[in-house]
Amino acid sequence: MNEMNSQTKFEQYVPARARAFSRSLTPRGRWTIAAGVVAAVALGSAYFYFQSDSATTYKTATVTVGNIEQAVTALGALQPKDYVDVGAQVSGTLESVHVEIGDLVTKGQLLAEVDPTVYESTVAFDKAKLKDLEAQIKGQQAQLALAVLQNKRNQGLLKIDAVSKDVAETSAAQVQLYSANIEASRAQLEQSQSTLSGDEANLSYTKIYAPMTGTVTSQTTLQGQTLNSNQTAPTILQIADLTVMTVKAQVAEADVSKLKLGMPAYFTTLGMSDRKWRSTVRQILPTPETINDVILYNALIDVENPDQALMTSMTAQVFFVLGEAENALLVPLAALKTGRDGGSRVLVLKDGVAKMTPVEVGLQNRVSAEITSGLKEGDVVVTGTQSSTNTAKASNSSTLGGRMGPPR
Repeated sequence: MNEMNSQTKFEQYVPARARAFSRSLTPRGRWTIAAGVVAAVALGSAYFYFQSDSATTYKTATVTVGNIEQAVTALGALQPKDYVDVGAQVSGTLESVHVEIGDLVTKGQLLAEVDPTVYESTVAFDKAKLKDLEAQIKGQQAQLALAVLQNKRNQGLLKIDAVSKDVAETSAAQVQLYSANIEASRAQLEQSQSTLSGDEANLSYTKIYAPMTGTVTSQTTLQGQTLNSNQTAPTILQIADLTVMTVKAQVAEADVSKLKLGMPAYFTTLGMSDRKWRSTVRQILPTPETINDVILYNALIDVENPDQALMTSMTAQVFFVLGEAENALLVPLAALKTGRDGGSRVLVLKDGVAKMTPVEVGLQNRVSAEITSGLKEGDVVVTGTQSSTNTAKASNSSTLGGRMGPPR
């Protein structure tokens, strides 16, 4: 019976093609062959294990206390918050420029002058035309006064049949005609006065004054050049208030939703990387820019610049602070693992044994993570593995017991 059971079990584990061969063997022979196969596999595995030239060890880090900041980074450029392009409203030759780049000017200061000859002659013509119209009106008023007297006399004579009715009606029509001529002349006078006012304004535009207090930052038109204001208003100078600068930061599409108005931010410049300028977000422009198929949104940050260390077009590395913590427990970001439940885990190494420990994570940046619970200062956590040369040989069977493998 035992032999029959042994034969049945043997047939369950032996392939069908081998059963023909196995029938020619005795039950003891069959088990001898099976035991030999198992032994061969075990010896091969042991040989592979002990001939390995490397052993796995852990990279570790110690839980420390420090400060952490989580931020969105972006590149930007500096520009004055308030500036104005000073241009000419009239055409002509730029006769003189009274300032230079870098000069500090005050509002109302004379900056430049355009040749006024044409505009002066136009104003003189308008004034002469006004005088002519005024003289015409005076003559028409005298004619009207005479027509009124004649009409009054004729109307009286008509009552006593001293003049004909036609004469009386003609004199009455003369009064109305002279009155209408005077009204027309007065309308022409008003039109000429309006033309004179416009031409006097154009004449005044030949003198260009500073619209604000600030610094002359650029000059695009030189003295002696001809200005043509019929197509576009030509720009002569730019004046900017350099005491307040604005950073125009380009934020990636994936990060712009994290930004809020009024959130803290700071930036550094290439020339002064050790100095931080701090402020808040003033505005997030809704219309993006597309650069090399990348969508970028502009965020504006204003900062005081009393010493004028910040200059136009400087490059700024901007940090929008999402959160910050002081005296927090910190671990390298590489130490964090994600469990099957989506929670965070770390491997804590103690007495040579690594134990998976659940933790709660707060702020994170590209280097570190804040641990709010689950660890304490001084704990050693695993950040990775590394290979080191194993000098032990297969003949030394104690290597198997001292070799540290990954935790189960």
